[in-house]
Amino acid sequence: MMNKFNLLLLFILNFLFFSCGSNNGNKKSDFSLKIEENKSQFQINESLKASIVNSKNRNIDSVSFYLGDQYLKSSKTGDFDMSLQNTLLGNQTLKAVVHGEEITDTVFKDIKILNTTAPTLYTYEIVNTYPHDITSYTQGLEFHGDTLYESIGQYGRSKLRKLDLETGEVLREIKLDDQYFAEGLTIMGDKLYQLTWQEGEGFIYNLDSFEKIGSFGYNQSKEGWGLCNNGEKIFKSDGTEKIWILDPETLAEKSFLQPTTDKSTFEKFNELEWVKGKIYANTYQRDGVAIINPENGAIEGLVNFKELRNKVSQHDKLDVLNGIAYNPNTDKLYVTGKNWDKIFEVKIVEK
Repeated sequence: MMNKFNLLLLFILNFLFFSCGSNNGNKKSDFSLKIEENKSQFQINESLKASIVNSKNRNIDSVSFYLGDQYLKSSKTGDFDMSLQNTLLGNQTLKAVVHGEEITDTVFKDIKILNTTAPTLYTYEIVNTYPHDITSYTQGLEFHGDTLYESIGQYGRSKLRKLDLETGEVLREIKLDDQYFAEGLTIMGDKLYQLTWQEGEGFIYNLDSFEKIGSFGYNQSKEGWGLCNNGEKIFKSDGTEKIWILDPETLAEKSFLQPTTDKSTFEKFNELEWVKGKIYANTYQRDGVAIINPENGAIEGLVNFKELRNKVSQHDKLDVLNGIAYNPNTDKLYVTGKNWDKIFEVKIVEK
């Protein structure tokens, strides 16, 4: 009987020890984070003012403030005041880590940071037209030199192609295995990178031979939509409000942008193209292209291509605009769509 009593007492003491220990993640915090005027939405030209509410008057040595995982500043008083001018747009989390002699605690507030100005609206002029395979379900389009490369989607019909723009002739082609739905592509150095849709895997090819030399996983995102690069970083869309920034060596998703206007964040950005320091992103099923600042995610322009689909052969498999290719050698921009029989050279014109 005594042994049973001792075992019960030991169990109770252990339970109390683990329940009453220092902040273990389940204990309610003694602190809270208060934003001035209880604001949760800001524009990038505003300042964010916040403070730590210390309801139990605990001794605090300092408070470190972060926006997501980015360290901002520390404060001995628990007060925070910072311009948002150089921050990322979109849905963000303000985090405060409270340091004291016997405590380390973390509190959070979710905020949204919007652009200050509305996007500039653009239309287009058709400069020239070129032939395009009407059976190509275009997912990615990009120049290397003056040669065009195309990723073609759909299960059982996915391909990678090298094309002559002027004639539409297929110069090289490989077919993907039937279990893959090809998506966007981009070229960096002597390597070509191609996404698949829901298979969680991208492929790396030798640019000249199309020999598959590697693959990469998506890590944090679930799908692959579009790819582009600026020669140093690779950008990847996944159908959500995020455009991921990939490590060019490992292809790991290191950080992300959230394309944002002065009103809201947006999603469903599909084919991506790097054009003179900006990301051009076509919005799936909307026949429009957003011009995105890669530094903070601001949508600075919107190009309306709505009438362009009416200028190709009409048929029952005709689908949406999808395919943007910029040739930096000639400073010319080209667009096409899924199962379109034309590629258009276009000039962007402000409305």
